[in-house]
Amino acid sequence: MSDADDDRLVSGENENSEEASIEKSLRPATLDQYIGQDRIKHELSVYIQATKQREESLDHVLLYGPPGLGKTTLAMVIANEMAVHIRTTSGPAIEKPGDLVALLNELQPGDILFIDEIHRLPKIVEEMLYSAMEDFFVDIVVGQGPTAHPIHFPLPPFTLIGATTRAGLLSAPLRDRFGIVAHMNYYTVEDLTEIVKRSADIFNTKITDQGSHEIASRSRGTPRIANRLLKRVRDFMEVSDKTAIDEQIVTKSLQFLRVDEEGLDEIDNKILKTMIDFYHGGPVGLGTIAANIGEEADTIAEMYEPYLMQIGYLNRTPRGRVVTEKGYAHLGIAQNKTN
Repeated sequence: MSDADDDRLVSGENENSEEASIEKSLRPATLDQYIGQDRIKHELSVYIQATKQREESLDHVLLYGPPGLGKTTLAMVIANEMAVHIRTTSGPAIEKPGDLVALLNELQPGDILFIDEIHRLPKIVEEMLYSAMEDFFVDIVVGQGPTAHPIHFPLPPFTLIGATTRAGLLSAPLRDRFGIVAHMNYYTVEDLTEIVKRSADIFNTKITDQGSHEIASRSRGTPRIANRLLKRVRDFMEVSDKTAIDEQIVTKSLQFLRVDEEGLDEIDNKILKTMIDFYHGGPVGLGTIAANIGEEADTIAEMYEPYLMQIGYLNRTPRGRVVTEKGYAHLGIAQNKTN
């Protein structure tokens, strides 16, 4: 088994256990180890220190931003800094009020409940969260028909950390119950370079400054992508005559993987080219783009569109999406100004 087969780990094998341990160690444990998001880290350090001095539970936290920016990792860091336990789940996994009550029942005073994709909570579960977050109790109905009766279920003070890529889909009542709201931004190339170096060190892989910078510059501002590209480039390095990842092996590897100098992959470029070839660069609706390239509209909206907009290749208008002049230039296509 190669080091790259980390998605097919089987417990009980020493090699696999070692690789699983390496994967886990990629996550920083403290705010000092967490690279990037400096403003959020500074604010959290203040809130955590003040909360610990008062011997209270931390206020509820909402983390939102594009996927892969470290929301789950930051939730675990907060738990480590608060020295409390954390329970993790996701919105789709909590199907009914009883599921939520079971999770809340396992919490000790000060513990953290982390809900990823919190915008996907069923409405009936979300409404039960209101009293849990605000007053630390839930009212549940036991029994059916004439024997049904409510039970007041007190909860220990706890912290809810919600994570979402679609903050706009959260209802106002739920959003207003978070005392700490943090918008996570795309990472700078400098921060991603440090993340790549740290991950390479954990992998016991040598990497040059130029090699780490090249991976970082093609990682779409996202640590998850930076680590994914690092692992793939490491595979190419290990089957070549190289002893370290340098700029040359990075360029060669990512060319094979169809990741260009801006970090755009085959789907990104397909979105832009389809809009230009068939719709004169737009405006064109998201559903139409999705049908043309064979991807789900939600996938385009969450995974591809935010970065294309961030780097100025795509605009979103009331009439639909439009490829910008920079987007045309990236593909080497002359823009017809009359369209």
